[in-house]
Amino acid sequence: MDDSRIIKTEYSEEMQKSFIDYAMSVIIARALPDIRDGLKPVQRRTLYDMYELGIRYDRPYRKSARIVGDTMGKYHPHGDSSIYDALVVMTQDFKRGLPLVDGHGNFGNIEGDGAAAMRYTEARLARVTQEAFLGDLDKDVVDFVPNFDETEKEPSVLPVKIPNFLVNGSEGIAVGMATSTPPHNLGEVIDAMKAYMQNESITTKELMRYLKGPDFPTGGIVTNKDDLLNVYETGVGKIKVRGKVEFEKQKNGKTNVVITEIPYPMIGMNISKFLSDVAGLVETKKTQDVTDISNQSSKEGIRIVIELRKDADAENFVNLLYKKTRLEDTFGVNMLAIYDGRPEVMGLKAILKAVVDFQFQTATRKYNNLLARELERKEVQEGLIKACNVIDLIIEILRGSKDRAMAKACLVEGKTTGIKFRSKESRIMAAQLSFTEKQANAILEMRLYKLIGLEIQALIKEHDDTMANIYRYEDILERRDSMAQVIINELDGCKKAYAEKRRTLIENVEEAVYKEKEVEETQVVFLMDRFGYAKTIDMAAYERNREAADAESKYAFTCKNTGKVCLFTSTGQLHTIKVMDIPYGKFRDKGIPIDNISNYNSEKEDIVLITSQTELNLRRVVFVTSQAMAKIVDGGEFDVSKRTVAATKLGEGDRVISVMPLVEQSSIVLQTKEGFFLKFGLDEIPEKKKAALGVRAMKLGAKDAVEYAYYLQNAVESSIVYKEKKVDLSHMKTAKRDGKGTKIRV
Repeated sequence: MDDSRIIKTEYSEEMQKSFIDYAMSVIIARALPDIRDGLKPVQRRTLYDMYELGIRYDRPYRKSARIVGDTMGKYHPHGDSSIYDALVVMTQDFKRGLPLVDGHGNFGNIEGDGAAAMRYTEARLARVTQEAFLGDLDKDVVDFVPNFDETEKEPSVLPVKIPNFLVNGSEGIAVGMATSTPPHNLGEVIDAMKAYMQNESITTKELMRYLKGPDFPTGGIVTNKDDLLNVYETGVGKIKVRGKVEFEKQKNGKTNVVITEIPYPMIGMNISKFLSDVAGLVETKKTQDVTDISNQSSKEGIRIVIELRKDADAENFVNLLYKKTRLEDTFGVNMLAIYDGRPEVMGLKAILKAVVDFQFQTATRKYNNLLARELERKEVQEGLIKACNVIDLIIEILRGSKDRAMAKACLVEGKTTGIKFRSKESRIMAAQLSFTEKQANAILEMRLYKLIGLEIQALIKEHDDTMANIYRYEDILERRDSMAQVIINELDGCKKAYAEKRRTLIENVEEAVYKEKEVEETQVVFLMDRFGYAKTIDMAAYERNREAADAESKYAFTCKNTGKVCLFTSTGQLHTIKVMDIPYGKFRDKGIPIDNISNYNSEKEDIVLITSQTELNLRRVVFVTSQAMAKIVDGGEFDVSKRTVAATKLGEGDRVISVMPLVEQSSIVLQTKEGFFLKFGLDEIPEKKKAALGVRAMKLGAKDAVEYAYYLQNAVESSIVYKEKKVDLSHMKTAKRDGKGTKIRV
């Protein structure tokens, strides 16, 4: 290998350069829209390809597969799925304020069902796209650039006559940045653009007299009107939007809550998630007002019906939906677009300025081209009129010439050599002719019927019209006011043809407040089996099945339905569970794994104690660890609002082996792995805070550890079996804390 061909470079520098190149490619050429036409490259290429294929709004539909294949082969070699996805979105009136493609077939729906395969669907350009996006493409108003393999030409931008970036909005994720622009009302955007053109020093606040805010195709209500000014000034912010709800009274006195419009972020699969969230509120007893829920939506619009109980507070229930579901959601605004070849976050005024500048650029190119055409037409027309006045001489020249070149030379330069004339006067007159090249060609190609009197009159009138056009075009090009008026007239035409009424309400709405119904406080029994399945039952059911309940349950105790259950683990954690979150039902119900309703992880920690918060508040609690650390903590310290807190501090490698609320216990016996027993009074264990480490309760050998802790009451016999030998704990000698203890011989 020739070493001279090897380029030595720093790996990190090459990686950095390559990544930046890739990032810019994604930013510029794929993910972000151009501020001028509001289109991403894939959208622009798809529309242009449909224009080239002649799939106009007034012509038959064509297979989507044909459009996708042609676009991919000519302009966008990044896969058919991206092209078809872009085509589908441009047909969906629930995603776009102004659909750019007229689709025929299954192009998906608002509930998240995808479009049919491209071989089954058909499409054509929408009328607005044909007229307002592609209408001037033949007038050389935008630059054409080579495609990816330089075999075709494509427009660098479409000559769009409306601020499409605002009208249809945009969503896209690039490398390190994302764009998210809400759709707006076409009529309002045009009014704002006209206002800016008439007064370029206008403020954003004044512009918002015309453009009230976003106009989502799904309707809904924007609830933070006062925040919109900052959003449109900076191009960044949050828009809160909620669904529209109606109340329908039924004959039986019940009230149905009917959702007729949804927030824009809810479209797609979030509708079914909303339904499941409402069902979840019922299952978790957040509400008991719902009797039924059904989705009756159709092509006519959204209709989600929630049937409530007879005595339910419908307005309070709706507030619950706003608080706990996506019926109220936030649309994050980041109006990022490609401006002058680079990504830029732009406010409303900056967007309108960029669009207006683009309109003036395209209008200047358009009318320069139109003026050039009219001047060419004027030249030809004047030549033909002049020719009609000396038609006999011209016929004589044509009859006397040997070929076209000879005749043309005479007409342009007055050369008469070789031409046979009838008279000397004709030769002299012919030598004085001075038509231009274009005029001469037009004369030579002129048909005889043009010599008819009426045709000559028509030619003169056509010349007058041409002169009028020239004066008009020159005025437009010379005076900015005239050009502005032309642009405004086109905008008014678009507004009249395509603008619709606003769908989304813009209001200042107070935050939804949900008042929870006061739950009647009752005593229930908490049951948890050895597999970790927990439930609660009423006292009567427990009393009827007491024997079976105690036998089958690892933990069984009474608690209040409004209280909490406290779960202490070997890792020193305290997990709290609201009793309301625990399934309430029949004795034979299976229950729910305790892992599912708390932060407890059965794979990483073991349960040491489960008891009620009420019980803890009345007691002092003893903690003993495997490294023989002990302390007493006031139970009130565990009355916490957090779901998980540290119940005690542990040394490295230590774990909790016993947690015991004290009732009448007077002494404690610690048993180690190596068979040492130590009995001492509980009064020797000091009371400390839950964050404390505690004191040493027993001296341990190098490899020894505490396994069990037994709690004794005065005058109550207590014994255990240790290695098949009965050990009487009650009569065991009481020692002092921090002793080695006695080893039991077996």
